Amino acid sequence: MKNVTKLGAALALGISALALTATSAAAVVVCNRDGMCWHAHRGFVARPEWGLVVHPNGWRWGPSEHFVWKEHTGRGYWRNGVWVTF
Repeated sequence: MKNVTKLGAALALGISALALTATSAAAVVVCNRDGMCWHAHRGFVARPEWGLVVHPNGWRWGPSEHFVWKEHTGRGYWRNGVWVTF
């Protein structure tokens, strides 16, 4: 019986850790006028002059829309094919 209790505790701990990691990956999808989209951290603030649209993380474009994923590390945005940092 002692092994069953240990196994149950280990299972509960593993499920808790998995739940924490699943919720900590908060992101949004950002797209520009050129049709490039990338992931950014939640809280990304886009200025109107940048011409960006911020979507929820689960957003997908429709069948008649044409976008491309262009990921980049660091803080910034794509403009005319060039990564602009801030």
